[in-house]
Amino acid sequence: MTAGLQRRKEAQRLGDLPASYEPCRAVYLFAKVNRIPFEVKTVELFRGQHLTDDFAKVNSLKRVPAMKDGDFTLAEGSAILHYLSQKYKTPAHWYPPDLQARAWVEEYLSWHADSIRGMFGSMLWIRVLGPLIDIHIPKEKVDRNIAFMTQSLHHLEQKFLRDKSFLTGDQISVADLMALEELMQTFYAGFDVFEGRPKLAAWRGRVEATLGEKLCQETREAIRKLCAEPKSLKDIPLAMQERMKLRLSKIP
Repeated sequence: MTAGLQRRKEAQRLGDLPASYEPCRAVYLFAKVNRIPFEVKTVELFRGQHLTDDFAKVNSLKRVPAMKDGDFTLAEGSAILHYLSQKYKTPAHWYPPDLQARAWVEEYLSWHADSIRGMFGSMLWIRVLGPLIDIHIPKEKVDRNIAFMTQSLHHLEQKFLRDKSFLTGDQISVADLMALEELMQTFYAGFDVFEGRPKLAAWRGRVEATLGEKLCQETREAIRKLCAEPKSLKDIPLAMQERMKLRLSKIP
């Protein structure tokens, strides 16, 4: 009992970790694999709970993921991963101490923010969330986004993965976590990014084997269910529907 109480006392509070959100899954997987004590605080995005004053105390930008560690708060997936890796001294391969090896991880994360994170999420909005509120994206926009993603997948393989086991070396790093969870969201949304790309598919297999396939499946169950049964989201408040329409209008 004492150990259990101590564990809760030291726990990070990972605010708003809905498993349907890619960076949240990456943080969750990292914490689980590295046995970092934490408490998940679930916030329902489609009910607008991240827009409340209470959530703003953790992240004034009202975005996810966010973390509260005592009086210290932090947002953005890559920053949280970096913080946890340093505080808990996780194995060096996650964030290598070698200057050049770490620079490769940072290089990928910088590219990821624009070319993967900023683009691949559109497929969930196009194929799942848009139709949920009766908004359908024109075919020319869909085709344009698929062309963008295809180009980024080529760069992912040729620039970063190449002939390595993982994106930045022979061992898994936080770059692989961030990348795979984004690609899996697109995969569940109905665009198979691994089809016809055996090198990328083999990389996915190595990452999941390293993390544990059961843990990966459990972590992704919410996004799988959302994409398979989008109508399970009932009675979305009108205010959130308006925010969803605004997001859909920004798809290039």
